[in-house]
Order: sequence, then structure tokens, then C-alpha cells
Amino acid sequence: MDFGNFKSCIEACHVCAAYCDKCSTACLQEDDVKMMAECIRLDMQCAQICRLAASFMAQDSEYAKEVCRICADICKKCGDECAKHDAEHCQECAKACHRCAEECAAMAA
Repeated sequence: MDFGNFKSCIEACHVCAAYCDKCSTACLQEDDVKMMAECIRLDMQCAQICRLAASFMAQDSEYAKEVCRICADICKKCGDECAKHDAEHCQECAKACHRCAEECAAMAA
């Protein structure tokens, strides 16, 4: 399937959503779950907006740019939060979030 200009951004969104799902689940297994609460909360929101953005782009929606703009903001915030934690799953998630934020920001521009 050809998604044209959206291809790399859709892929980044799907990858980010998967890392956020993995991270939030792994955070729930941490000893101090309370310390991970904000990370978990943002992971859940980020995964949802990434899936929505990918869907809007796949549909070539006239609202895709606006959704991508919001997605970029949430991905950046989630990536910044994950980067604060030493756990490998958080560090991996931070990278995926920051990459997706860049892709979505470029798409929204």
C-alpha cells in the first residue's frame, strides 16, 4: 500500500505506540509504581494519539496535520518523561517518542 508522504510518519507512530504499550506495562512491574505513574499515564495517552494520527494519515484526512501537531506535543512530553528514568524500557520508549515527535512535527508543518 502506498501512503505517499505519510509513510515514514505512520511508521514512526506505530513504532512509538508499541514502545509506549511496552513501557507502560513494564513500568507497572517496577518496585516503585507510584514513581512511574506519570510515565505510565503519558505512555497510555501517547499510544492512543499515535494510533489516531496514523489512522488519520492513512485516511488522508483533512485533519491529519492538526492531529499530528497534537501528537508531536504529546510524544515530546512522553519522551521527556521516559528519559528521566533509567529503566531500559523507558530509555527505548523515549527514543521512539522523540523520533515520532520529529516526524509528526514535520508532517504538521
